[in-house]
Amino acid sequence: MHNHPIARLVAAADAAINAEDFDRLLDFYADDAVLVIRPGQNASGKAQIRQAFVAIAAYFNHSLQVTQDALHILQNGNTALVLAKTRIRSDQLGETCRDATYVFGLDANGDWRCTIDNSYGHRLLDQPQPA
Repeated sequence: MHNHPIARLVAAADAAINAEDFDRLLDFYADDAVLVIRPGQNASGKAQIRQAFVAIAAYFNHSLQVTQDALHILQNGNTALVLAKTRIRSDQLGETCRDATYVFGLDANGDWRCTIDNSYGHRLLDQPQPA
């Protein structure tokens, strides 16, 4: 799985998050991508996603480090579901592991772009749903 282009993209996106290189990070997202900021709060589109990552970095006092312990990629044509063990560390959080879920799609140029970034995975199901 680590030879799949998406695995390399995920690693590069993690490096961009860790370096707070948000302009580079946005290259990994589709224009209409959705980022789960936390259960019940999403960012839609690159402008909101960039704002979210800037706020997240500040919230974690610029100490956030993200890595993937494991990835499983299920590809069907131009769509891929990525299941990941995402390890998140920061000065105030310590270290935690999330069962993340990401969705990627091939764009018109044949490049993979993240369309849904959900580091909370199934934990979203534990949250009350709006009526």
